Amino acid sequence: MNTPIYIIEEEKLRRNLQLITDVARRTRAEWILAFKAFALWKTFPIFREYIGSTTASSLSEARLALEEFGAKCHTYSPAYTDYEFDEIAHCSSHLTFNSLTQYERYHERAKDSSIGLRINPDYSEVGTALYNPCAPGTRFGVTADKLPEQLPADIEGFHCHCHCESGSDVFERTLRHIEEKFLPWFPQLKWINFGGGHLVTRKDYDVELLVRLMDGFHERYPHLKVIFEPGSAFAWQTGPLVSHVVDVVEAKGIRTAILDVSFTCHMPDCLEMPYMPEVRGAEISECPEVLEYSENTYRLGGNSCLSGDFMGMWTFDHELQVGEEIVFEDMIHYTTVKTNTFNGISHPAIGMLKMDGTLDILRKFGYEDYRNRMD
Repeated sequence: MNTPIYIIEEEKLRRNLQLITDVARRTRAEWILAFKAFALWKTFPIFREYIGSTTASSLSEARLALEEFGAKCHTYSPAYTDYEFDEIAHCSSHLTFNSLTQYERYHERAKDSSIGLRINPDYSEVGTALYNPCAPGTRFGVTADKLPEQLPADIEGFHCHCHCESGSDVFERTLRHIEEKFLPWFPQLKWINFGGGHLVTRKDYDVELLVRLMDGFHERYPHLKVIFEPGSAFAWQTGPLVSHVVDVVEAKGIRTAILDVSFTCHMPDCLEMPYMPEVRGAEISECPEVLEYSENTYRLGGNSCLSGDFMGMWTFDHELQVGEEIVFEDMIHYTTVKTNTFNGISHPAIGMLKMDGTLDILRKFGYEDYRNRMD
């Protein structure tokens, strides 16, 4: 294609799903898909071959679960609104409250759902403050000192989210804090949800350690059902964003290849996190800005009017040409759900590379998509 496109590769997606299915069996836990990281609903028929449920954080996500995935979801929100709550409850098999005040306000209207409470163990190894759910002053969850000795009778579970693309070694240390602080309430519960951020599909993830941790947990608390709800793990390394060079400009010795995609519109985590994405056929240059760059080193710039819509530097093995493809690897998880139409920038198409090698275009975007957001 001569236009930008996200390409999700079916073979890689199924590989991740099969691995997660195996981990779910070995850990004797339910592993469910978090829409906040991946919500391409046209792929849900594939997901339904492997998993049975999803997790939502809003009315739109909850409806997507019921109407497109075909099953009620596990729902958590930092704060439910009165005008949406009943519809959210209708879509939810499990419904977790962020605070005791939210619980008190709405629990009577959630009787058809298994009710949970988000807890905060005051411990997280997430280094980036923007993504740390247990940072000082966080708005997420109830700390142990705020819980009554006897939970309300209809609270059946705890939800605890402390990770971000973490390994099982991090979970081992986090689990100690969870048990130390919240063990007195475990006998009152039916389930515990350890949230997302468990990156089991990453090559260096220690699955064997996770299995041992869960074996021990089940032995200590055989009555507790365990739930994990990763987002990134399902779509990790399942496809790129393909863009093209539109122009090359130079200022103060820095050459910028302007692309037909935007970091702020189509890869916002690159600016928010921030992290440097992998570019196919290029190496990240660590040169300070005062250094002379090689002739094939470029800053990559988006095509929005935001001054900071760029990243760099990357060194290629050749001089970039207008029209040339620039491929950003691993751009399916989180990226596809966080895109926006700032500046009216054309949105990349979404395609699936099928098992037989054919490319199925799932969606193209145009003016009406931009216009309708302003209705």
